[in-house]
Amino acid sequence: MDFTLSPEIEDIRLRVRAFIEEHVLPLESDPENFADYENIPHERLQPVREKAKAAGLWAPQSPKEYGGMGLPVGAWPAIYEEAARSIFGPLAIHCMAPDDGNMNVLAKVGTPAQKEKWLRPIVEGKVRSAFAMTEPSPGSGSDPGMMLTRAEKKNDRYVVRGRKWFITGAEGAAHFILMARTSDDARRGLTAFLFHKDQPGWRIVRRIPIMGPEEHGGHCELEFDGLEIPFENVLMGEGDGLKVTQIRLGPARLTHCMRWLGFSKRCMEIAQEYVAHREGFGIKLADRESVQIKLGEVAHQIQIGRLLTMHAAWKLQQGSRARKEVSMAKIQVANTLHNAADVAIQLNGARGYSKDTILEWVYRYARSARLVDGADEVHKMVLARFMREEGRDFWKWG
Repeated sequence: MDFTLSPEIEDIRLRVRAFIEEHVLPLESDPENFADYENIPHERLQPVREKAKAAGLWAPQSPKEYGGMGLPVGAWPAIYEEAARSIFGPLAIHCMAPDDGNMNVLAKVGTPAQKEKWLRPIVEGKVRSAFAMTEPSPGSGSDPGMMLTRAEKKNDRYVVRGRKWFITGAEGAAHFILMARTSDDARRGLTAFLFHKDQPGWRIVRRIPIMGPEEHGGHCELEFDGLEIPFENVLMGEGDGLKVTQIRLGPARLTHCMRWLGFSKRCMEIAQEYVAHREGFGIKLADRESVQIKLGEVAHQIQIGRLLTMHAAWKLQQGSRARKEVSMAKIQVANTLHNAADVAIQLNGARGYSKDTILEWVYRYARSARLVDGADEVHKMVLARFMREEGRDFWKWG
């Protein structure tokens, strides 16, 4: 495998880098650009998103016919990483979760009519979306087989009843992908549905307070009490919900890693800039061996994460589900992000703990990385299962 970028992708990467530098990074320096939930308000973000569209740097993952750039998954790591030099960057070029994963799965498995109705408005940035799967205990979390929300057939539609929670972006979303149980079959008991926020039969119970910062639309608890969904809004087919979940979550986990690597590199950038000029006891921090060791360790871990992420993306582009590779990347990069923010704060001292930099923002955000889309422990269990099943072939070259 060769991770050298083609001239076309390298040109896009450099254009994204320049765009983030010129139009997005300045937004972070102004406290007025942070809304109540510590993200950028829509009215301040929208002009930058329009500039991204005009520059041809919009929705890199989505098909060109729907308004995206149509880039192959192997090109995403370089582009997403550059976008995430700013905490607002992925939003600015439209590659931020949960829209990112929803656009990807709709492009892959939606019918032409579903793509026109549900995908195109998301790609164009006219609506936001959410993916509703996680439930309160004893319902489904990392194990979708525990799902309790049910959709029962009634004439020409399904009627949904149940609860979901920690649904990212739900308060600001118009288009939803909903997972619900349609039978008790272990493999084909779940079905994926599409619904619009204005349909009756459901409500947002609350926006759940979190450690933060938050994505647009928060993390919400939802209640379904008779939501009616016509047959044409089933994604794939009845009983294909687990397959839809797998198709969505593999790439979605990996794009998280791509963005987290950008955030990790930014933490190191802030740390290096500070230690290069800050002196203590007659010596610059950058000249202290203890500081150099800290920075070198994080640089090492970031590069390991990049290689794992690029390898997983390469596998996906070859048509593999890359389950092992995605889990490896997810574990490595989530922990690297947390460590990068921690080290950068430590080296910046009180400045890092304050809101004078984005380090404390990234630090709080980073703690969720080891939980979202499968906790560290779940991904380690996945790797252990593969190793048990494959033996020495777990490390095969092919």
